[in-house]
Amino acid sequence: MDIVLNKPITIVGGGLAGSALALLLGQKGFPIQVIEKRPRISDNIGARSINLALSDRGVKTLAKTGYVEDILKIAVPMKGRMMHSLDSVQTYQPYSSDSNKHLYSVSRQLLNDKLRAHAEKLDNVKFIFSDACKSINLKQCTIQTQNDSNQSSSTFEASTIIGCDGAFSAVRASMVRLDRQDYSQTYLKHGYKELCIPSGPNQSYLIDKNSLHIWPRGSFMMIALPNIDGSFTCTLFFPFEGPLSFSSLNTKEKVDQFFKDYFPDAHKLMPNLLDDYFGNPTSSLVTVKTEPYHYQGKAVLVGDAAHAIVPFYGQGMNAAFEDCLELFNCFQDESLYGGNGKPTYDNDHLNNIYNKYQDNRKANSDAIAEMAVENFFEMRDHVGDALFLFKKKVEHLLEVKFPSRYVSRYELISFSTQPYSYAQKIGLANQQILNELVKGNNDFDIEKIDLVLADQLIKKFLNK
Repeated sequence: MDIVLNKPITIVGGGLAGSALALLLGQKGFPIQVIEKRPRISDNIGARSINLALSDRGVKTLAKTGYVEDILKIAVPMKGRMMHSLDSVQTYQPYSSDSNKHLYSVSRQLLNDKLRAHAEKLDNVKFIFSDACKSINLKQCTIQTQNDSNQSSSTFEASTIIGCDGAFSAVRASMVRLDRQDYSQTYLKHGYKELCIPSGPNQSYLIDKNSLHIWPRGSFMMIALPNIDGSFTCTLFFPFEGPLSFSSLNTKEKVDQFFKDYFPDAHKLMPNLLDDYFGNPTSSLVTVKTEPYHYQGKAVLVGDAAHAIVPFYGQGMNAAFEDCLELFNCFQDESLYGGNGKPTYDNDHLNNIYNKYQDNRKANSDAIAEMAVENFFEMRDHVGDALFLFKKKVEHLLEVKFPSRYVSRYELISFSTQPYSYAQKIGLANQQILNELVKGNNDFDIEKIDLVLADQLIKKFLNK
């Protein structure tokens, strides 16, 4: 179905959210143009590229495109965390009591390429590369760009503008200049740097293929996610300043000794460590909040542009994909059409769409942003802690003994599409239950867990 608009819907940003939304809307016949500041070929561009954990929320959006099976060909299932202690002992923590549930590790670049390729098959979708936004006139719905290769300027007219341009969004920046636009950004005192464990002979995996690997070390940590070629993308999360920090590890000798001391098993598997460490950028971790998400039907924000979060629940991409699906569904919602009962996609209709989209996403976006920061401290400080590990065992026990009545916060976030705000609420109740059940169990004996008490606590705190 072709939808006649005087001007195309213009998506700023051709990353994951922009490409997914272009595909979804394009499949329904909307005329779409996507303005992307990066060149088409970006394999050698130093962009941030933390491997991504794809969960049920993201899978649901990809399924809507019709290409989920094709996309999962470039993903590696991860069924749990593999903890690496300082003395190189490995401890496996399954993500779920249900062994069939897992996350997927996927390359940001490969996923982006697939989504864009499928979108570009549509005649009504056009990508414009190497054009950076220089100014946006929200009231007139126009965008001025400059081409990075030849410095030429262009002006694009739009029926509406969708900002999918990331944590430092140009579309959001233009909205912030308007009256009554709330905006905040908060940085962690930690940054991150990407490293690599290469594959072994014949693209073999040198550590467990189906785990997200974590080296927790108190004030810092390293993680590793599998790639389809047998390698692992490692990410060091580390303070910017301090005795042990990015600023203090300023020579090859210091970096090499640091990894020998704190990540001895990984160090043996990282022949390119020093080249990676000094060749790859050190990047910041920011949480962005803004409200409203839209301006008078003229513009709307999606993904990191609306709510950048830190990556410690693996939900940045999944939350952005959930935004895309919610916005897509609002475009299809007949209750928002207006008085004549027909879709007009004029400013009033678009304003209705964007209002409902914000109503359905803002509280959930705030919830996952808060939980992601909490999970950073959990992953960094507690995943190697005996009490923490015991609580995880008790939680899995409760999920087995009380199916559907007790569901962990992690399960709700990663293996369901329940609202993030609901998962946050249930998570607080779950902690009260776990604290009561482990009280006095100093030898961490799972056989001593009182299941009768557990049943009573679930009724009390979860009303189930």
